[in-house]
Amino acid sequence: QVQLVESGGGLVQPGGSLRVSCLASGSSFSGVDMGWYRQASGKQRELVASISGPLGTRINYADSVKGRFTISRDNAKSMVYLQMNSLKFEDTAVYYCNRKYGVREESWGQGTQVIVTQ
Repeated sequence: QVQLVESGGGLVQPGGSLRVSCLASGSSFSGVDMGWYRQASGKQRELVASISGPLGTRINYADSVKGRFTISRDNAKSMVYLQMNSLKFEDTAVYYCNRKYGVREESWGQGTQVIVTQ
C-alpha cells in the first residue's frame, strides 16, 4: 500500500509556473505507474499526467496540459513531481497524485490546491 502526501500548491498568476510534489511512501512505489490528477470545483477528478515505473519510460499527458506540464519521478526519494508552466485560469484545481491503475478510493491524499489568479 502506498501512502500519498502532496505539497507545493499555491497562488500563481496566469503564465506563471509552479511545481507540485508528492511523497509516495510504500515498499512497492518504484514499480508502480503513477499519475497526477486534478479536480476543479464542481467537476470530476481527471488524470492529467502519468509516468510508468520504475524508469519513467512511458509518459502521457492530457491534451489540456500537453506541452506545458512535465511529470517526473525520483524513486530513491519516493517522489513524483509535476512541473507546471504557462499556467492558465482553467488549471485551477486541487492536484492529487496516485497510482495510474487500480486506485483505491481510500488511498487519496489531501491534495494540494493550485489557484491561478490575477
